[in-house]
Amino acid sequence: MTEPPAPDDIAAPEPASSVRAAELAAYLAGRMCHDFISPASAIVSGLDLLEDPSAQDMREEAMSLISSSARKLADLLQFSRVAFGASASAETFDARDLEKLAQGVFAHMRAELQWTVEAPALNKPAARAILNLAQMTGAALPTGGVASIRAVQEAGAIAIAAEASGPRARLRPEVLRGLQGQPLGDGLHGHWVQAYYVHLFLTDAGGRVFADVSDEKVVFAATVPA
Repeated sequence: MTEPPAPDDIAAPEPASSVRAAELAAYLAGRMCHDFISPASAIVSGLDLLEDPSAQDMREEAMSLISSSARKLADLLQFSRVAFGASASAETFDARDLEKLAQGVFAHMRAELQWTVEAPALNKPAARAILNLAQMTGAALPTGGVASIRAVQEAGAIAIAAEASGPRARLRPEVLRGLQGQPLGDGLHGHWVQAYYVHLFLTDAGGRVFADVSDEKVVFAATVPA
């Protein structure tokens, strides 16, 4: 699997800033609402078309819009329940179930997902890390490409590597700041808060996360105690 970048290859992370819990919760809620509002609005638009007497010739298109948007909304909700939420009382997650959640999100992205996880199950911090890094990897490929997600368990730790390869692969500056535990400077809160959240829960679990950028490639790497 792709080796995590050496500390010398990236900017050294700074201590986490004192973002208030209420502020962080607001940013996370805003991020999820942003993801959900598009398919939810599309469902409403489809229903409006079905109820419009002058648009009965568009009934088939309306049903298709409702169906695809409802599927996207359901995929995002199921993903977010594990990636951002507590997911009931579960402390370990079947790697096959995590793959299904990731594939559900990538079904609505331009990038292709390649999933290689050797461990049959992952603990909660590792499960959250691999899902969030997978989504961030897909977001790093706005025009398409391949997102390779790999994880192995060895020497009492779980190592995760998420590699985005494709034309125009990029890492937003606010994502890098978030992964380093730095406060948001310029940029969008939605991109920053996901990365900052990953930094927080991995640090709390005794793990680490890194990012490395090269020509047409972005690599995220994380280690989590098993």
